[in-house]
Amino acid sequence: MNNSASPKPSTVPVLTQDELKTLVGQAALQYVVPGEIVGVGTGSTVNKFIDALATIKDQIKGAVSSSVASTERLRALGIPVFDCNEVQGLSVYIDGADEIDAQGNMVKGGGAALTREKIVAAQSARFVCIADESKLVEKLGKFPLPVEVVPMATRRIIGQFADMGAKATVRLKDGQPLVTDNGQHIIDVTGLQIADPLAFEAQVSQWPGVVTVGVFAFQRAQVCLLGTASGVKTLNF
Repeated sequence: MNNSASPKPSTVPVLTQDELKTLVGQAALQYVVPGEIVGVGTGSTVNKFIDALATIKDQIKGAVSSSVASTERLRALGIPVFDCNEVQGLSVYIDGADEIDAQGNMVKGGGAALTREKIVAAQSARFVCIADESKLVEKLGKFPLPVEVVPMATRRIIGQFADMGAKATVRLKDGQPLVTDNGQHIIDVTGLQIADPLAFEAQVSQWPGVVTVGVFAFQRAQVCLLGTASGVKTLNF
């Protein structure tokens, strides 16, 4: 009789979404150019990057931030923050996404900072998206599309989306319309299947009263650092 115990099957620890965000936040440091100013986005994944950036803050001049929340976090960690107008250009912008497809097109704005995010992205030579694998989609439209709007145009823009077969609702905070850092409102649009992100972004951006549509096709990502169960996967577009 063999009394030896059977070997236990090896198990791979499953990383939480928070741990995946930490991994990609740290991985993004490799794209930071020493001695320069880095563009920094907004959101929970970017917060992990900001924490990682603080470990090399002596190697950079500072950051340009896309939101008040990120600015406050950067400054609290001792990282100087510059205004966009003080900077000629940025070598890299690092931000998250609510969705990203296989071409690097994204839906952004879950954190209500889409306008400033698009401005900083346009100022940057390279967009590096950091996200967990749940954000990778075949076609944009699963996540509600944020659109920043001038309040007086809200009703008409909601109607224009209804004509597309979609449903748009005003984003609320504490029972009142959320007010962005720019003093505007956000509507979230569901029921969309965005087959041509570039054409869609161009179309909706022309509607009077639209400040910014949360499709990032003109300012799409060139790189995505995707947090997966097996580690960080790099996608180049």
